[in-house]
Amino acid sequence: MANQIYIISLIFLSVLLYQSTTVLSFRQPFNLAKPCKRFVFYLHNVAYDGDNTDNATSAAIVNPLGLGDFSFGKFVIMDNPVTMDQNMLSEQVARVQGFFFYHGKTKYDTWLSWSVVFNSTQHKGALNIMGENAFMEPTRDLPVVGGTGDFVMTRGIATFMTDLVEGSKYFRVKMDIKLYECYY
Repeated sequence: MANQIYIISLIFLSVLLYQSTTVLSFRQPFNLAKPCKRFVFYLHNVAYDGDNTDNATSAAIVNPLGLGDFSFGKFVIMDNPVTMDQNMLSEQVARVQGFFFYHGKTKYDTWLSWSVVFNSTQHKGALNIMGENAFMEPTRDLPVVGGTGDFVMTRGIATFMTDLVEGSKYFRVKMDIKLYECYY
């Protein structure tokens, strides 16, 4: 009996050791200076204000709770156009669909979960971005945590820069997306 446990343990350990060295031997190191794909886009957000139903691309579904001066608790859903340049009326290359919510009680701060959805002849699929967005900072790096279609299992960094703010009705964000794990 003790001999069988010893043999089974040895086989299990051998398989485990084989798998770990196999995985490590195929892993390629990242070269942060050289992403496998890079995109620079502009996201355009038009907030719903009660009068702009036809033009709105986002809406607050939960308003601030009144805990402080920084919109704490406000929850916004969105379906925003993405263009290659700063003009909102330019040809759309993608849409950003998802949500963000304000979670800072001492400063304006959001957490977001977005899918950059492509449906063109050049790209099909989605990039998934989620994380902390300290939007009062000049630049923010958010992780690209995966994707579908042409971007299946990809990972990278999306650098956001607020390009324009017009009150609480419109903002534009420049997104510099660098992918470091690409399978297509």
